[in-house]
Formats: sequence, structure tokens, C-alpha cells
Amino acid sequence: MARKFLYVVAVLMVLALAAAFAYRIWGAELLRQAMVPGTRFEAQAPLPANSYSRPQMWLARPDMPGNPALWTPEGQQPAAKPEAAVFFIHPTSYLNRARWNAPLEDKEANDRAALFLRGQASAFNGVGAIWAPRYRQATFGAFLTTKAEAQQALDLAYRDVTAAFDQFLAEAGDRPIILAGHSQGALHLTRLLHDRVAGKPLARRIVAAYVVGWPISKTADLPALGLPECTAADQSGCILSWQSFAEPADPSLILDTFDASTGFIGASRAGTPMICTNPVTGTPASAEAAAFDIGNLVPSADLTSATLTKSATTLRCDGRGILLLGTPPEGLGGQYVLPGNNYHVFDYSLFWANVRADAERRLAAHRGKRSAWIDVFAPRGLRAAG
Repeated sequence: MARKFLYVVAVLMVLALAAAFAYRIWGAELLRQAMVPGTRFEAQAPLPANSYSRPQMWLARPDMPGNPALWTPEGQQPAAKPEAAVFFIHPTSYLNRARWNAPLEDKEANDRAALFLRGQASAFNGVGAIWAPRYRQATFGAFLTTKAEAQQALDLAYRDVTAAFDQFLAEAGDRPIILAGHSQGALHLTRLLHDRVAGKPLARRIVAAYVVGWPISKTADLPALGLPECTAADQSGCILSWQSFAEPADPSLILDTFDASTGFIGASRAGTPMICTNPVTGTPASAEAAAFDIGNLVPSADLTSATLTKSATTLRCDGRGILLLGTPPEGLGGQYVLPGNNYHVFDYSLFWANVRADAERRLAAHRGKRSAWIDVFAPRGLRAAG
């Protein structure tokens, strides 16, 4: 990629300009007209069996030359011998309204997705080897409409994600697993938790699931996802989720859509509380504002690199479950802030170092829990051999 790392802010430039600038100037309806496909949904066959056994189907995998998920800011390094296996689902990088789903070979979307991995998935390379699949993602406009085609597009994308996940499990061996995603990727991750983790033996291998930038209802979703909400910093086998806004915040665009939907248990999500993790503490954010130091990525002036910076801010959770920053870090925000003071673009980059530390703590907790399990349940001979 030469030195063309544009950092997550620049990665999302087109999306942010489309969503924020157009919304503020022309309103939501014209934004929909500009971004929602006017064509009919094109049904597509499932990918051929074993498609994800081909390295070309991955944006990141441990044996990939130039792996974008191995990027780190100065002073940080990927793990030399990563203990965990990380399955990361990238957010929407296809912005074209010509199709409901991105072609796998779309270079522009794939280049953006690779840059997402540098600014987001890289937070996990201190503890794990990262797999991140290409998939026929739903276009950005699918999130701006209630047309049936939008759900069909998301269902198609999810089929690819599940096929990739099956291959990931085959290649990851018996390593501990971290699941992570952002935005559309986090949406697919919730379905993956429901379909492939809840009630399955695999749940015991999950270090944590980072469902970032997508709401999870504590009452209408969480009971069906197979893992509890993370309530302690050293807890493993649990879910973290946050959506970042600066004060004063107006999350109505998210809440209106969320409240009109049905959760995984079949109940309405209207008025239900959402998981709201404080990424610094790894515990549910308090309703009262408290001061914290956060380790955030800040782009250089020419957007060719990023540095890791410590910033001071306050964090609190509003009544429904929106994470509120008192003062956003210097160098982040501006034209990339979405309507309602929504810092969705920065959900990972605001807390890059904190997410990295959180993953390390949870992996250590998982390791300790596994050792305790072996001590209790493993045959005496196996314990001696270990």
C-alpha cells in the first residue's frame, strides 16, 4: 500500500461527507435519493463451496503479505506469536447506488475496507492473528430505507460472512477466539452470535465479542446471543458494545429505526435499554460523567499516517445506552461528525489503545478460566502432561 495509509477518518471521508454534509444541507430525503439504489435487488447464488479456502477471498489473514491488519502506530507492535484468533467483519465500504450488494472484485470498496482494518482491526493484533473476509456487503444506501431490498441485501451479505466464519474456524484450530466488527460488520456479528455461538460448545472459546457501532437491546436481543454483557474488566466470554456521541447528542436517527425493529427474542426493541460499554474500563458506562484518559489515533495533517495520543475527556451513558463524550480529542471531528453529533466514524479510533488493553485483559482472564477448567475436568494423566 506504499505509504498511502489514510487512517480511518480518511477511509470514511466519502461516507461521512455523504451522510453528514448532504444531510445537513439537503435533509434525509435527498440523502436517500442520492444513496439508495433505484434498481431491483439481484438475487445471487451462494458462493461455491470452500470459496474461503482461497487466500484471495480475505482482506486479512495471518499468511497474507502486506496484511493491513498488522499496521500499528509508532511505539506499538503486533504480537510475534499471537495466542488468539480474531474474526473481524469490516464496516460498509461500498457506497455505490448502482447495486444493492458490492461485487467481490470492486477495487474501491476493497481498498476502503483494507484501510478500515488498519484503523480498527489493528487494535487486536497485539493478542491475535486476524482473519477479515471480503463479503458481498450491502451498500450504504441499504441503511437509509425500509425497502424489502435492503433486508435482502443484508441477508446476502450475511450468507458470505457465515461461509467465511466456517473457514475461519477450520483454520484457527483450537485457539481462543475474539469476534469483532463495526457498523454493518457489527450487525452481521450479532446474527453470527445468535446462529453460531449461542447454545453451542464454541461459546466456551470466545474471549469477547466487540459489537461496536451497532445497538444491542439488553432485553430484546442479549438473551438470545449466547454471551452476557461484559460487566467486569477481567471477564471473558462476554459482549462489549458502544456508540459514540459528543454532547449535546441527538441519537434520534438511530433510536427511531431501532425502536421500530424486532429483537432476536421476537419482542419489540422500542424503549429498551442498550448495552453501553465504557471502552476504558471495560464495564458498563455510568450515567454520571467521569473523567478518563483515552488512547486515541490522530491523523497527520496530510492524512498519510496516524499517531497514538493520550487525551482527557469525560464519558457517561445516557438513559437508553449512548456513550457520550464530554470533550472529543483534539484533531478528531469536524466535517466527519455525523448528524446528531454522532462520532460513529471514530468508534474504534477514539479508544484504540483502550480496546487493545481490554483484549489483553480478557485473553488473560480466558486463559486463567481455561486452566481452571482443565484442573477440574481433565483426566489426571492429561493434567500431568500439560
